[in-house]
Amino acid sequence: MRPPFRLDLRLSPLWLAMLAGPALAAPQVHLYVDGKPVAEALTLDKGTVSLTHSLSKGSHQIRIGDAANSCGTSFGPSEAKPLPFGTAQPMDKCAKDQSFTLRVMLAGDYEFTFNPDTPSLKVLRATKKSEFKRQPPEEPCIAWDGGPVTVSLKGVWPDGTKLRDAYSKQEAVIKGGKLTLTPSKESGGLLLLEPVATVKAEPFSWDQASVYFLLTDRFHNGDPANDHSFGRQKDGQDEVATWHGGDFKGLTEKLDYIKALGMNAIWITPMVEQVHGFIGGGEQGNFPFYAYHGYWALDFTKIDPNYGDEESLKTLVDEAHKRGMRIILDVVMNHAGYATLADLQDLGLESLTQNTDKLPARWNDWRPSGGLNWHGYNQFINYQSNDWTKWWGPDWVRAGLPGYPQPGTDDVTGSVAGLPDFLTESSNAVGLPPLLAAKKDTRAKPLPNTSVSDYLIAWHTDWVRRFGIDGFRADTVKHLEPAVWARLKQEGTVALKEWKAANPSKALDALPFYMVGEVWDHGVAKDFWYQNGFDSLINFDYQREFALPQAQCMAGAEPTYASYASRINQDPEFNVLSYISSHDTKLFFGDYQDVPLQRRVANSFMLLPGGIQLYYGDESGRGLAKDGGVFDQSVRSDMNWQELASGDKAELVKHWQRLGQFRAAHPAVAAGSHQKLSDVPYSFVREKGADKVVVVFAGRQQ
Repeated sequence: MRPPFRLDLRLSPLWLAMLAGPALAAPQVHLYVDGKPVAEALTLDKGTVSLTHSLSKGSHQIRIGDAANSCGTSFGPSEAKPLPFGTAQPMDKCAKDQSFTLRVMLAGDYEFTFNPDTPSLKVLRATKKSEFKRQPPEEPCIAWDGGPVTVSLKGVWPDGTKLRDAYSKQEAVIKGGKLTLTPSKESGGLLLLEPVATVKAEPFSWDQASVYFLLTDRFHNGDPANDHSFGRQKDGQDEVATWHGGDFKGLTEKLDYIKALGMNAIWITPMVEQVHGFIGGGEQGNFPFYAYHGYWALDFTKIDPNYGDEESLKTLVDEAHKRGMRIILDVVMNHAGYATLADLQDLGLESLTQNTDKLPARWNDWRPSGGLNWHGYNQFINYQSNDWTKWWGPDWVRAGLPGYPQPGTDDVTGSVAGLPDFLTESSNAVGLPPLLAAKKDTRAKPLPNTSVSDYLIAWHTDWVRRFGIDGFRADTVKHLEPAVWARLKQEGTVALKEWKAANPSKALDALPFYMVGEVWDHGVAKDFWYQNGFDSLINFDYQREFALPQAQCMAGAEPTYASYASRINQDPEFNVLSYISSHDTKLFFGDYQDVPLQRRVANSFMLLPGGIQLYYGDESGRGLAKDGGVFDQSVRSDMNWQELASGDKAELVKHWQRLGQFRAAHPAVAAGSHQKLSDVPYSFVREKGADKVVVVFAGRQQ
């Protein structure tokens, strides 16, 4: 199918003379990608023109021209150069042999806007629906005719056992070692077989973790009154990285929704007070980039008011616990946030600035003008000032600033994304960092004989001790010393035990504190991190290698199921948290925008042994946002609540709910043994203690 293009009805003066006589046809050009023309021609009598084209990950050569590559209608750079996202780039109309290089980090649809008047070219990631739709690769699969399916259960349950399909609620009795049922069409050929007879429920274990992960700011806005804390503003454009309003109150309102998905834990992004202002987003400074995500901390002892206050956090934790769900808090021990104009003003650090007479009264109100982009805020900060010691201070962080230790080149001493890197390896006793010592509303207090890592551990575990946080998700694990993580786990365990002793009516159980870590690119391997505080690590392999082919055909999941069950569930001190989407990588739904495929990935993913992490919107087909040229921003769109009242997205949620509730009801699914029963239909049994289930996949319906 041809990619569509959209035309602006404004006429280009460049071509008005050519349109004056009826004998002259308007010239046509094509977008050339890697030397090949895109099928849809662009007629240059329509003014500015735009088209959407799908691009794979990697570098692409981009130009515009006619078939003859004629001077006057052959547009490109005057010399080979990169094509940045979001900023119109000037073009030479006789650029016969020159192309832009466009680096694509995330495969998908991209919108090209060409202005022949200037001439110039602009590219952005496309978010509007188009007629062009990428198709997932074909995957061979067993076939199902939509009729009854017979599965052998000999040796699993005796004849006369009455079973229920948890998906369709049909019941049948085993006869002659076999059972016959017709899978619900909505199930995608799936039978979830469980005994009708009630089995005593197993107590919760972190081995069966089903974690719902969300960016608090992008989930649900329960209190619009806190949307503009510290003078934070919307940009009035694509709102790529502004604060969108999600908060604890909004999350609390949606706890029943999350519970209905079968989730037993909720991972929330860091909640501590973030830097107040923005930096420039992307290489070209296309947008204001705020710390809405929670990973740029300013004060670890305060809740960021955009998320709520201590009372709203207490309510969230208590209400989650009432529903049997644990709260996992994302923690950042490696780095603090950037210095922004708003912070320097709010913290009284004006001596670190310059040219402030050109700033508005509230520095967070600054907007670029006069040819500047959003990086232009840097002109007002004096990075050579000796007063930077009044910021975090050289005893606390590495930073490229006067008087500070310089970042190193290895994982531990290097600076992640240019952020100030905490000196967590130091055993030296330090006082409070200067900016917190002078901050009037901080809860941070000087501690005797305390190192940087000791302060960070004390600040983070204080949330556990005061509010009953059940576990941590540790950010940037490999950028910190293993011994520091081990101490965090020890102190978190003590803190949670104290909270449970002080709140016996609220304690869900006597389980110890839980920690899962992000070791970038880690797979299903038990290594030294498990001896340094971690109960589990995030599994990058599943999304990268297995999610798509197994969604195409669940029968292909057998090697993964068998391997995970054997490696994970036979070792009580080993687990992983597998996922299909995340805030740093990709949305599974984003690649193909295919609701049936999103139903099928639920089947294979929700029956995976080990822990699983459901990223908000996996269950609802949440789409991509505009990213302004920073690829991971596209996967952080607002939760698509407006699509869930009816239609295919509402039915998609129901499908995920059925599978999640089956997983929640049966510990054997996540933590049990796995044994294949047959290839056609593909079937297997999972068993843990008294809990036993059989899953049947009839095949792809013909």
